[in-house]
Amino acid sequence: MGRRKIEITEVKDPNTKQVTFSKRRTGLFKKANELSILCGAEVAIVVFSPGNKPYSFGHPSVDIVADKFLQQESASDVVVKPNVVEGNSSANDDNIDALNQQLSGVQTLISEEHKKAVELDRRKKQQDVTKLTYSKQLQRSYLRVQRKVEDYLDAIEVSEYMLLLAKEPVIGITAKRRKN
Repeated sequence: MGRRKIEITEVKDPNTKQVTFSKRRTGLFKKANELSILCGAEVAIVVFSPGNKPYSFGHPSVDIVADKFLQQESASDVVVKPNVVEGNSSANDDNIDALNQQLSGVQTLISEEHKKAVELDRRKKQQDVTKLTYSKQLQRSYLRVQRKVEDYLDAIEVSEYMLLLAKEPVIGITAKRRKN
């Protein structure tokens, strides 16, 4: 018995389509991650779900990779022409409008991700300052404790000296002794 060939066709049921998309998207992103790790490639993927929700994966700055790609495309003489069907301009206009909406959505997501990155950087810097302040406070506390310990050691040393003097008075100094 040989393997059965799987027929690849579009899924008609919207719920099944969304589930299939989610599962396959995860696999696609995993493969892209492996490609990035194994080959050291900068990978960026932007995928739109059946519900036109954009998902991105890859290099920490997907927009940088996309800009790099677009710069290479504009630098080369290759011009990609859309498939334009004569006499069907309203369908083409609808496609252009849909693509512009998708582009707008992706740009909004990129802007939001950039804002999140800036906020995370700000919080990290704030945490580093807090740690530094906390470290300085600990150092000041340590120095206060160290001074107190030194003062106590000095007091103990003076007490020991006083005890020695009480046991063996220095010649020329008379100590008054209590009468029992």
